[in-house]
Amino acid sequence: MRAKITYLVTAAVLVFYFVLVGSRGVMLIQSGTPVTVTFGIAVLILPLIGLWFLWKNTQFVRRANQLAAELDAEGGLPVDDMKRAPSGRIDRDAADEVFALRKAETEAAPGDWRTWFRLAVAYHDARDTPRARKAMQRAIALHDGKPLERA
Repeated sequence: MRAKITYLVTAAVLVFYFVLVGSRGVMLIQSGTPVTVTFGIAVLILPLIGLWFLWKNTQFVRRANQLAAELDAEGGLPVDDMKRAPSGRIDRDAADEVFALRKAETEAAPGDWRTWFRLAVAYHDARDTPRARKAMQRAIALHDGKPLERA
């Protein structure tokens, strides 16, 4: 729940910032000189890119949470019983062991979104966020029946 609140607060702050920057872009355009109009348009493009990125990220998180709920209903969510440091961080060796298991499962059933979901969790536990995101994107695509590009 804390992660959701943090995400919502961050998104709200970003939207406020985008509105603020966008209003500055409009003010620059209203000045009417060629230089300020050019800068105003450039300033307006940045919030649009930011809003697009925020929207895509929100869609990704929403879809990943839907898959997690579906997998939980099936009883297939990975159990979080790994050894942890006193700080709460997952032990690297324990994460590597689970990762090897999840990778083998995914190689045995590459068309199953469930194995890709569990592999994404293993990548996350091993602190490899880019690969975790790619594995989750593959799980979402397989679940939705979308064609996959070569990995």
